[in-house]
Amino acid sequence: MLHTTRLILKAGVTGLPSRGQASLAAKMVQYRKMRKPTKPQNWTVDYRERYIPFSKEQLVNTLLKEFHSSSHTERVSFLAFVSQVDSSLLHHYHSVLEQLKALYEPINPDRDTLQEYSFADAERLKKEQEVLDRLEPLLDQANFNSLSEDTLAYALVVNHPYDEVQVSVNLDQYEYMRFWALGQRFGPLRVMTTLQAQRGFFGTSPRIPSDRHYFKRVLVAARTKKAHLVLKCFKDIPLEGLEQLLPAVKVRTSILYRALLNSMLIVSGLAVFVNVGMVVLSDLKIGTASLLLFFAAFMTFRAWKVFGQRRNVHALELVHMLYYRSTSNNSELLASLILRAQEEHAKEVILAYSFLQQLHHLQKDTDSKTVERLKQDVQEWLHLHCGLDMDFCAERACKHLKELGVGVQPPNS
Repeated sequence: MLHTTRLILKAGVTGLPSRGQASLAAKMVQYRKMRKPTKPQNWTVDYRERYIPFSKEQLVNTLLKEFHSSSHTERVSFLAFVSQVDSSLLHHYHSVLEQLKALYEPINPDRDTLQEYSFADAERLKKEQEVLDRLEPLLDQANFNSLSEDTLAYALVVNHPYDEVQVSVNLDQYEYMRFWALGQRFGPLRVMTTLQAQRGFFGTSPRIPSDRHYFKRVLVAARTKKAHLVLKCFKDIPLEGLEQLLPAVKVRTSILYRALLNSMLIVSGLAVFVNVGMVVLSDLKIGTASLLLFFAAFMTFRAWKVFGQRRNVHALELVHMLYYRSTSNNSELLASLILRAQEEHAKEVILAYSFLQQLHHLQKDTDSKTVERLKQDVQEWLHLHCGLDMDFCAERACKHLKELGVGVQPPNS
């Protein structure tokens, strides 16, 4: 048990969880024992990209040119179907938004109307869970992936060598924490803020950002004890930086920077002692013990100041990073999530309509083979146009197409 606690402390996470976080702590210990893990276990299985990286307008224009431009009639028919989709989804998602706002309003921490509700902590927790349960199908329709416990444990333990800002997370402070993400990418991601120096640690040119896994959008739902639910969405967040999005984190200095700062302090301290201390010993006749005591106190104070300044700089960098990469939070996040779910819903239906029309199955019942063919064709088309491996929800798209009364039926289960 003592060994487990030490491993968690080394990972920058203090304390042991008390409510449902024991398995997370155990997985963190496993990652700490691994030698330089580069991604969470079972990552390719746990995370399947479903987000369609086109705006609806881009998708409609591209499909119009490729599949619906042979005649004026076909073009008009396709655009009429798109309008039908828009009008149908608008009413549905407006109703969903109103229901969600009514459910969230009593626990909204940003409420600017008169306060009519006062909940005990247990009752507030129950209300928050109801909101999160209602968000689940919306997040799924918006093609967010719920990040697994393995992924969270990896993010809490592993620090990318390019990241100078690191934080400590005390799991005991949280009632729960959930992460959802979409738009996984692998490539260079500049995480430096405007506060960082334009030159490196020793005056050299700054490093070129290395390739790494990151997400176009990350949604966080977290609650510290005796507090309230925090809903936030961020953009361009690295996989190893998820813990920086949590509330109630503490900035810490990385091991590399501590080693560099300590080395510089020791070298400069020895230089001062040799050049100044020896003169003081010989000229002022001060005792060796007194001089050493004064020198130790001076170096301790200097180290405290240097580390404090470095920690303050990193804290300010973290604040600026969160400021520039935050896209929405709390009640505003609900509205943006509804819009995203509505758009992803429309894009899936439009893709299914176009490709089923090419397969001449638009007015026929779709069996499992047709749905699988639709899934494969759409995924190949998306890979061709955006270079990404996607997981298209063909069965869901057929179901939604049937709900619009187009004539397509989902396969029999």
